[in-house]
Amino acid sequence: MTRPVPERADYPDLEVGHPKREAVGAEAVVRSLESTVANLGAARAARLLLAVNQNGGFDCMSCAWPDPAHRHTAEFCENGAKAITWEATRSTVARTFWAERSLTSLQDATEYWLGQQGRLVEPVHKPAGSDHYQPVSWERAFEIVGAHLRELDSPDEAAFYTSGRTANETAFLYQLFVRAYGTNNLPDCSNMCHESTGTALNDVIGVGKSTIAYDDFGRADLVIVMGQNPGTNHPRMLTALEETKRNGGRIIAVNPLPEAGLIRYKNPQKARGLIGRGTEMADRYLQIRSGGDMALLQAVSKRVLEAEAAAPGTVLDHVFLREHTVGLEALTEHLAALDDAEVLVATGLTVDDLDDLAAEYLAADRVIITWAMGLTQQRKAVDTIKEVVNLLLLRGNIGKPGAGASPIRGHSNVQGDRTMGISERMPESFLDALGREFAFEPPRAHGLDAVDTLHAMRDGRVKVFVALGGNFVGAISDTLAAEDAVRGARLTVQVSTKLNRSHIVTGQEALILPALGRTEVDLQQAGPQFVSVEDSVCAVHASHGAVPPIGDEVRSEVAIVAGMARATLGDDHPIDWDGMTRDYDVIRDHISRVVPGFEHFNDDVRTQGGFVLPNGPRDSRTWPTPSGRAHLTVNELEHIECPPGRLILQTLRSHDQFNTTVYSLNDRYRGVRKGRDVVFVNPDDLERLGLADGDRVDVVSEWPGESDRRLPGQRVIAYPTARGCAAAYFPEANVLVSLASTAIGSNTPVSKAVIVRLEKVA
Repeated sequence: MTRPVPERADYPDLEVGHPKREAVGAEAVVRSLESTVANLGAARAARLLLAVNQNGGFDCMSCAWPDPAHRHTAEFCENGAKAITWEATRSTVARTFWAERSLTSLQDATEYWLGQQGRLVEPVHKPAGSDHYQPVSWERAFEIVGAHLRELDSPDEAAFYTSGRTANETAFLYQLFVRAYGTNNLPDCSNMCHESTGTALNDVIGVGKSTIAYDDFGRADLVIVMGQNPGTNHPRMLTALEETKRNGGRIIAVNPLPEAGLIRYKNPQKARGLIGRGTEMADRYLQIRSGGDMALLQAVSKRVLEAEAAAPGTVLDHVFLREHTVGLEALTEHLAALDDAEVLVATGLTVDDLDDLAAEYLAADRVIITWAMGLTQQRKAVDTIKEVVNLLLLRGNIGKPGAGASPIRGHSNVQGDRTMGISERMPESFLDALGREFAFEPPRAHGLDAVDTLHAMRDGRVKVFVALGGNFVGAISDTLAAEDAVRGARLTVQVSTKLNRSHIVTGQEALILPALGRTEVDLQQAGPQFVSVEDSVCAVHASHGAVPPIGDEVRSEVAIVAGMARATLGDDHPIDWDGMTRDYDVIRDHISRVVPGFEHFNDDVRTQGGFVLPNGPRDSRTWPTPSGRAHLTVNELEHIECPPGRLILQTLRSHDQFNTTVYSLNDRYRGVRKGRDVVFVNPDDLERLGLADGDRVDVVSEWPGESDRRLPGQRVIAYPTARGCAAAYFPEANVLVSLASTAIGSNTPVSKAVIVRLEKVA
């Protein structure tokens, strides 16, 4: 099951140094500006960097971190600057590119190389039987989409994927088109990252989103950061965590790898960050064994309950528990039987670690627990996140200032897309409202998520695949199986700004439709348009492009979706696609009558800073669950069994990377330069396995009842990760993750618990 090592991914100049113990600072500023100015020019760079994340400017596409009420002039991070440089480049894919390069010749191209080719500026079409894309008019492109969709025996033979970059207005229009066409097959990138969060939180508190506001970090006594690397994936979060420390709060980090941003932060907006020592972040750093988070949370909750039993009435928030929750008695009984010995095996921690974390929690009146994909991509991710909520509920740490559950989503509008209806199983209330607004009956049968879409493509049940942004083939697990499945489709359509792997691995016929970027002015018949996004704390705000479009043939995502809808449903369809394209206020008016919380959308989104959506658990301690209360739950512990001579591998991003987009071949904080073919392993494990730093190995994953999967020729790096654990870069290591290995309840690929062996290469 091994594709030959791509020639351009051989990285002969790879350099490995020491990992850093501090993040950001002057070096990050220099790196941000030198790259942006060198690629965009000083004037264009200044215009964009001074507009990003500002009122009247555009929302950065590189993460979903919220904007503070009082914004700095430079309200962006290093990776935000790189994302802007990547999108706003003046480089374009020339028409000659398609004539000179066959798809076969591009099969070994890396994501980094593909992204460096520049912006896509005209629609292109790969006819069936051809090995080349060729330019095509927009009208012809839409005709091809419409013809394929109309020829299917059932609308359910098509699937419509969405990237989290897609704005609210586009997402609403897209799901309307798909449901008017007749299917709920709306897989999205959330299926691969935070689906476990939404599943768990909806079950236990009735809302699948964060229960905190931005300012709560500055009010918290304790913030527990689990399974995330804010220094790379959402660096502006470090400023909020610094506020926790400056106001006397404490931070505990729980993660298999030490991450520079959680050790020390040098805030570039402050003198102490540029020329001083910065701020020490984590007061405790628990390097947990991969997959051990559920056991850790249960052990802490058990200790909280034992403290209450020892001093009745002094530990738990009994008034809160009595008025707002159910399930305390069952949870207490269940955790009383928890075996600390099993917890120690599962976590790799000590009894003192468990006791100290419990003591920190008990000493704090206001606690935030925040997490990302380190928790959501485990097999028992849903239950793990329910254990986060259990621990918070025991002392009333939801629905009060400085406390709550804080999932941190990575893509700028992945949360907003779900709010707008991008889901294979939206609530009946949403479908009812949509049907009333547009006078049609939406389909009710649940559709396909991302993993199930691949299964359906492999089995021939999905024949047309349309992607609104993203890199589905590159992002999903089980790379070879995914590519085989996609190649079996009749038609694949990619709405994109730049090239990625999903443009090279195609169906029998394929289209690439070039879209405006977030940085670019969107001019329609009614004048310049803006869109909106929802961030990780449920705040909705406008995003206005700042520079002219890269080319005359590039269209907005709204215009592209409307064009596909007209071509598929016919010009006489009662939904006014042209009206919504001319003026996005028309879309927002429709949203105001369909989506709760958006009743005055066009007015609210025009206020400075936008508006915050209502959130019952956060705002009023009301719980939209069937019982009307928050649920303490009983979850069976299941830790990962790792056979002798094996390691538990997780996939992760490098520092110069956003999702599958690779900005450079460097991972500065981990000491890696000019390459990505590496695997990080604890030095003690290397000795135990008879390996040494610098050895070349094949990383081989083992799945019961399946053939081994292999990532060849990786350079071993002796790294201070947790013992028994290893890490390799995403998306290259996706080949190791079986399509059959998904989280229970959410169907999210399990990319944080892959059993591997390392085979030394001679």
